[in-house]
Amino acid sequence: MIDVSVLICTRDRGASLSRTLDSVTRAVGVAGDVAVEMVVVDNGSRDDTAARLAAWQAEQAFPVLLLAEPLAGLARARNLGLAHVRGRIVAMTDDDCVLKPDYLLALVRRFAGVATPTIVGGRILPGDAADLPVTLKLEDHPMEPVPGAFPGGFVMGANLAFTRDVIARTGRFDTRFGAGARFVAAEDTDFLFRAIAAGVVVAYDPYFVVEHHHGRCRPDQVIALLAGYGYGDGALYAKHILSDRRILGAIRRDLGDALGEIRAGTRPFPYIRRFHSFRLRHMLRGFLAYAGAELTARVRLSNPHEKA
Repeated sequence: MIDVSVLICTRDRGASLSRTLDSVTRAVGVAGDVAVEMVVVDNGSRDDTAARLAAWQAEQAFPVLLLAEPLAGLARARNLGLAHVRGRIVAMTDDDCVLKPDYLLALVRRFAGVATPTIVGGRILPGDAADLPVTLKLEDHPMEPVPGAFPGGFVMGANLAFTRDVIARTGRFDTRFGAGARFVAAEDTDFLFRAIAAGVVVAYDPYFVVEHHHGRCRPDQVIALLAGYGYGDGALYAKHILSDRRILGAIRRDLGDALGEIRAGTRPFPYIRRFHSFRLRHMLRGFLAYAGAELTARVRLSNPHEKA
């Protein structure tokens, strides 16, 4: 029986991926009798990723399954991987992350005795001092989400683990969201949002840790990333606004944050003036884009002979 399935999706990051894979090898070596399998989905890489994966696979003493999803999209690649995992626990990380050596031991300890569908996000530390402090999760104490709150940022897909039965309870990742898709982010938030609504336990645990070597050293790179996050969250709001009252609460909080920021003059990112207003602008873009796409799709369904 497999205890942990480690799932990584990758695209055109051969050098970074090798560092990730080496950290998996080290973590498995430390894990003792924990039964681990590795599932890697190559999401249409055009570099030397395939060769690196094959060479690494041949050196491992534990099961390694290599899959190919040629159509770009992180959510699409994750869905393919999730269709093949066998472990009681599924641990997802990214191809620019490095697992701490005790990662698997800490993960198994956290899930020991868990008998219901459960999602737990882990800690994400900076991997390179030159990288700007973004896409990290630094809290050093366990946490639970605020009831009814929007779960964006509570835990992140770069270090996310769950019991395999969560997949049947929550459903697949929405392929319209995430890197490589039309709505370029929020696939993990959408997954969490639906999971909480389905009664899945969600928590944060700081003791299974990855380092994130995201490589964003310039303010313009971070600005583009955060604009994408806002755009994805706005599309997610549009997806759920008619079916889940939590969205209206999230919108009220976002508006309150923007007003409070104007009054207080706070600046969480020194290179973004009025960050919450910046976020609202991009959320509105995402909201309108999703609503427009849905309207177009419904018109086409009602007029099947209309040309696309």
